[in-house]
Amino acid sequence: MQSKEKKNIVFVRLFPDENVNEQLMEACKLHDVRTAVVISGIGQLKNTKLGYFKEKGNYSPKVFNKPLEILSLTGNILKQGDEYIPHLHAVLSDEKKNAIGGHFIEGKISITAEIVLLKTNIDVKRKTNDKTGLKDLCLE
Repeated sequence: MQSKEKKNIVFVRLFPDENVNEQLMEACKLHDVRTAVVISGIGQLKNTKLGYFKEKGNYSPKVFNKPLEILSLTGNILKQGDEYIPHLHAVLSDEKKNAIGGHFIEGKISITAEIVLLKTNIDVKRKTNDKTGLKDLCLE
């Protein structure tokens, strides 16, 4: 992973076999991120897991083992205590240009990825919703 920051914009470059979530959390630590908006994400993934929320406890995960192009990676990352919590969604494409998308659970880099974060100092938290089981964004 390589990263560079200027005026609250953080560019992150990921390399083959790196875990997207792990490396984004490392970049957040390195650049002292409190909250960040993922404003851009492109590249190619492998061993990707996407989810679709159906009901409490069921994110209907699906693993894609073939290489997929990242058409869009978006979401936010926040620091809660000593932990970073990402909430990301992805739109991906196969070699036939068929698009799939969903809640980004995990993935490894196939070739490269370029991700851009906008750092903010907005204080937000996540709190587990008893009804849905989701970690809701709390803006109090």
